[in-house]
Amino acid sequence: MSRSPDSQSVSKAPEQRPDVMFAGLRFTPMTVEETVEALAARAVDAPLAVFVTPNAEHAHLRRHNAEFRAMSDACWISTNDSRVIGRTAWLGGLKLEFAPGAYVVRALFDQVIKPETPISVIGGNDNLIAKLRAKYGLTNLAHHNPPMGMIDKPEAVAAAADFIAAHPARFIFVAMGPPQSELLCHRLIQDGRATGVGLCIGSSLSVLTGDSNPAPNLLEHSGFVWLYRLVKEPRRLWRRYLRGFYALGLAIRDAFALRLGLRRPYSDG
Repeated sequence: MSRSPDSQSVSKAPEQRPDVMFAGLRFTPMTVEETVEALAARAVDAPLAVFVTPNAEHAHLRRHNAEFRAMSDACWISTNDSRVIGRTAWLGGLKLEFAPGAYVVRALFDQVIKPETPISVIGGNDNLIAKLRAKYGLTNLAHHNPPMGMIDKPEAVAAAADFIAAHPARFIFVAMGPPQSELLCHRLIQDGRATGVGLCIGSSLSVLTGDSNPAPNLLEHSGFVWLYRLVKEPRRLWRRYLRGFYALGLAIRDAFALRLGLRRPYSDG
């Protein structure tokens, strides 16, 4: 497959600051702008690197799923997707930048991705893909929609890995939500054929196309987006947000420990 000019190897990615461990989660303390710059600078033909955006639910998943925890530890960039965790960190004297997947994805499409940029989308329906192509004039987008519960189906995981290997892309948007997105990326790394950047971005593409309406601005910046979403989809989300209280408890514990000088925020890795 021939590569467009913007898909060639590019300059070295900016230096990342030391990882932060907080609320049982690993964070790369980068802003949206810094994250986009690093993603854009990644050489397209380098082995697959993974971008994730931990939120409160991820703390529960890390504790109860060893493979999810391994992916969280091995990913390249891991930015904060929770205002609640960010504000609790601030109480402990730790500045944890807010760089959620939806913000990063929008900036990538607005600033980095050109119509001819090779990208792949794993997940999402045909209607979403059609809207995405139309909105950004995309001419080099490959789409694969795995079956429900694909991560527990070896043949479905193999099919996704084969598809990604057959369609080299600068950015691979894995739009299935946790833990499936992260687990698939972990298995793609183990498979060894994928290149570019895998982005575990949940419903971020649906926000771009207008299929998933964001919370009102007042709630968006207040830290109560979770409440807005829970009210709209209680049956689907109640378990997810119940798990979030586990992370909140860890965050409060860590904030007190930081204030009292009982722990350091930065990992030794």
